[in-house]
Amino acid sequence: MIRAGIIGYGKMGKIRAQALLDSGRADVVGLFDPEPPARGEPAMRATAPETLIQNPHLDAIFVCTPNFQNKSLTIAALRAGKHVFCEKPPAFTAAEVEEIRAVERQSGKTLMYGFNHRHHESIQRMKQIVEAGEMGKILWMRGRYGKEVNEAFFQGWRAKRELSGGGILLDQGIHMVDLMLYLGGGFDEVQAMVSNLFWKIDGIEDNVFANFRNTATGMCASLHSTMTQWRYLFSLEVFLERGALVLNGLKTSSGAYGDEDLSVKRMRTYTRRGTFDSEERFVFHADTSWAAEIDHFLTALEQNRPVTIGTSQDALEVMRLIDRTYAFDRRFVRASSP
Repeated sequence: MIRAGIIGYGKMGKIRAQALLDSGRADVVGLFDPEPPARGEPAMRATAPETLIQNPHLDAIFVCTPNFQNKSLTIAALRAGKHVFCEKPPAFTAAEVEEIRAVERQSGKTLMYGFNHRHHESIQRMKQIVEAGEMGKILWMRGRYGKEVNEAFFQGWRAKRELSGGGILLDQGIHMVDLMLYLGGGFDEVQAMVSNLFWKIDGIEDNVFANFRNTATGMCASLHSTMTQWRYLFSLEVFLERGALVLNGLKTSSGAYGDEDLSVKRMRTYTRRGTFDSEERFVFHADTSWAAEIDHFLTALEQNRPVTIGTSQDALEVMRLIDRTYAFDRRFVRASSP
């Protein structure tokens, strides 16, 4: 049984705690949150994050804190000999992820990042089809991910670049960047436009329009990350040599993005009767991603093997692309974590 401690018992901390308990393979034996426990919540609270990290009875620490704390707490937990699961973003810049990776190597402990979208059933189905090669190589991808926010969204740390690290791209668009890398591999050319025309908070962007290209293969990708869409929308389209994968919707705890509706269109299928196109549709009504993600982490710990989804290398590649995207606008030059 893995003994886990959770730093940060807000929305994500509660989701991770429930997934750990539901697994039947882990116990949550310690928590830290600056807010006192609400009625009915666990009362086993540490007095400080450091107290939890140094607890010799814990095997793993879950870092579910505001962005600016992710790097420092991850490093502290690794140095204390703990396995670590950390929410995104891993840090504010790729250089900071490199610092984390150096500590990870020295510690010999497992580090996994919460790039949760990789674990959705629809994404896993897309990954299987791409890797099978039945449709040839990817030619191009298009991703749109957006939501509406109000003034309440910017209460506290989210409205301060030194605490949040950025706006919608680092908050939500990072998932789409990660999925493009997961399905298509690396990109070495970036074009981008970054804007904050509506909320007008310094360093907190409303919209990012970005194009990526792998110059070796010619594969291109287009991304729009937005918080001024005034509706919730997730769409990821992957176009290959012999077909297309079109995913609309994403099953989340809020239900705002709808079910995951995946269309798989295969082109130029040859039979004795001639040539025709075929299309299949898969609809996923339940979100099993949280359980699948926890299973991946716990299995790595139990079997003493590395994680393969949400590695620090994955985090580094994501942040390198995000750094280059922000760099197209001087107002959004990356700052280091405090």
